[in-house]
Amino acid sequence: MNDIVITEPVVIPVKPTEKGLLGFASCTVNNAISLNSIAIYSRPDGSYRLVYPVKILPNGKEINIFYPVSRQASEIINEAIFKKFEEIITKSKA
Repeated sequence: MNDIVITEPVVIPVKPTEKGLLGFASCTVNNAISLNSIAIYSRPDGSYRLVYPVKILPNGKEINIFYPVSRQASEIINEAIFKKFEEIITKSKA
């Protein structure tokens, strides 16, 4: 697999919800594709997870809009977005 390069990670924090929503993120993959509306949630252990957007059809069925199809892609996207999220959280506490 070719190298995956994530640039321009943007994170918009929100007031944390009881379901664990912390914010939304976007990024660019290989200077070619923009991924938007990625939700950042907290896990019970304090770590984070990304939830990719879905389209809900009138019959209730959910269709994935986009998502990483390999573990490598998922890890690279997670690393870039979580790093940016931590930077923003650290700055807001200062």
